[in-house]
Amino acid sequence: MAEFPILYTTKAINEDGIHGEAYIEDGMRVPVASPTKPDPGSNPEQLIGLALSTCLNATLEAIEKEHDVPHQSKVETTVKMSRDRFGYQFFLDAKVTVPEVDLDTAAHWLAIAETRCPVAKLLGDNVNVKIHV
Repeated sequence: MAEFPILYTTKAINEDGIHGEAYIEDGMRVPVASPTKPDPGSNPEQLIGLALSTCLNATLEAIEKEHDVPHQSKVETTVKMSRDRFGYQFFLDAKVTVPEVDLDTAAHWLAIAETRCPVAKLLGDNVNVKIHV
């Protein structure tokens, strides 16, 4: 277990595989479908992209606030899926824009955000993940 106190716990559950529904225990329900089929629903690719974009931008918003700068940052994460010899893999490319500051400051804030954002820390130094200004 972590050496720090747990501040939040949730349970994400999938009983249906890629066709049906996934849900948060006592919370939201999300229809799920294969990304390679036209069926309506979300998929792991979309959810990991949203998780990284949301976490990273929320962290950047806190950094902007620390510097008395109005929140204008934006994170667009492109997720691609490819086959490999064992099945599939994802490639994430998170493009960060912080229009209210110069490029060096934006890069510095992004470096800080990557050390604070739990999703960015979870994805770590994975070669399939690119985060850039």
